Amino acid sequence: MDWDEKPELNITPLVDVMLVLVAVLMLTTPMLMFEEAIQLPKGSKQAPIGESASIVIRVEANKDIWVGKQKFEFNSFADSFVVYANQFPERKHKILIAADGALDYKDVMFVLKSVKAARFTQISLVSDG
Repeated sequence: MDWDEKPELNITPLVDVMLVLVAVLMLTTPMLMFEEAIQLPKGSKQAPIGESASIVIRVEANKDIWVGKQKFEFNSFADSFVVYANQFPERKHKILIAADGALDYKDVMFVLKSVKAARFTQISLVSDG
């Protein structure tokens, strides 16, 4: 046995183990979730709002406007619809506007503007998809 030999430490296995532990720690840390108990407020005890009726406005390619089964002329629609809307004093009905795809954008916006002028607030444009 040679007493003058210096022992060498092999730290490669130690480094390998430490790298594996660091990799495991890096992968599991983002997956930790924290839960905090919160108290949500109680809901109101009022009755839920009922589903309001809807009025369907259909605008055809030749600019004929149908509100339900009643026909309106395009040029006089703004005034005629205000008169028609007077039978709904609260204006809580939903308005669904279904316009033909061949119509110009400005024609559809004219109908939309006329419905808004009649003080309806729940207005939707209907599409086929």
